[in-house]
Amino acid sequence: MLIGVPKEIKNHEYRVGLTPESVAELVYAGQKVIVETGAGLGIGADDKSYRAAGASISKTAASIFKRADMIVKVKEPQAVECKMLRKGQILYTYLHLAPDPKQTKALLKSGCIGIAYETVTSDGGELPLLKPMSQVAGRLSIQAGATALQKENKGRGVLLGGVPGVAPAKVIIIGGGVVGFNAAQMAVGLQADVTILDRDPDVMEGLSNYFKASAKILRSTPAVLADLVKTADLVVGAVLVPGAAAPKLITRAMIKTMQAGAVLVDVAIDQGGCFETSKATTHADPTYIIDDVVHYCVANMPGAVARTSTYALNAVTLSHAKAIARKGWKQACRDNKHLKEGLNVAEGKLTYAAVGEALGMEYVEVDSVLG
Repeated sequence: MLIGVPKEIKNHEYRVGLTPESVAELVYAGQKVIVETGAGLGIGADDKSYRAAGASISKTAASIFKRADMIVKVKEPQAVECKMLRKGQILYTYLHLAPDPKQTKALLKSGCIGIAYETVTSDGGELPLLKPMSQVAGRLSIQAGATALQKENKGRGVLLGGVPGVAPAKVIIIGGGVVGFNAAQMAVGLQADVTILDRDPDVMEGLSNYFKASAKILRSTPAVLADLVKTADLVVGAVLVPGAAAPKLITRAMIKTMQAGAVLVDVAIDQGGCFETSKATTHADPTYIIDDVVHYCVANMPGAVARTSTYALNAVTLSHAKAIARKGWKQACRDNKHLKEGLNVAEGKLTYAAVGEALGMEYVEVDSVLG
């Protein structure tokens, strides 16, 4: 199979679908790889390193999309890329379709096979291809929030950890999953006043046992949220419903009660965001202000630390890429129920229920397209 790796074109996205080391593994397994020139520069990998790994180099993305049997990316295809996809071509990347009807319709129109990293599962019911980026985003959320709180960025001018004689910032983390846990680790490490909200008793018990007295663990309810945000300095939205649109847990009315210069960081923005006032931003222009509250809603946060993110991502995505290349997408999905969960679109049909329900679109059972 010929595997294509185009350069990412989303704003300030420096990650790349395959590292030179991953290319070498695919070539050793008998596959062919073509990489767009400059695709790996964001992680410090030049064309020479890809050639040394056994890849050929293409001058244009168009050539890669035209020739490759499978496209391996990081972020969802942009509009110009969707137009280059063709019937039967495999697209293996993050898709986040639930809040994105335009992309969903474009992928369906192309007839491609869309396998989404974020909905591939594991025996434990986890999302192993999403986990490393959730870890990165969770940790970055506190860095981003701390920066946004600085006065020159229109924040409250509050230091997360405070200093002797001055109270630390109040940090509220909504969701105790992978993102929330990693955000809490960073916030606690900076000596902030941390509260984590969740609804799962087992998750709350695990968080309580881990953080002990260094963080407060509360059950999330609308009333609790409404009370906490009034005095919060930083609120991190870390809620995930696999493959579906994120619930809007912080309303516009709640935001109106927040302190001027408080910060909202919406890590769930890829799935539409969990704040009513959220809208996707970029690393070039990461924040905006509504009701005097700073919103940070960058949709590709891990792109800021591209090298760390790319290597962490390849560590979990490569095995499935090898299986798809060796067996073809249908057989690979038949043989692996967890990879089958990643199939979102196939040959003009929507195959992921949560996306169909979120967008009000017709969908089919996965097995109906696998034969």
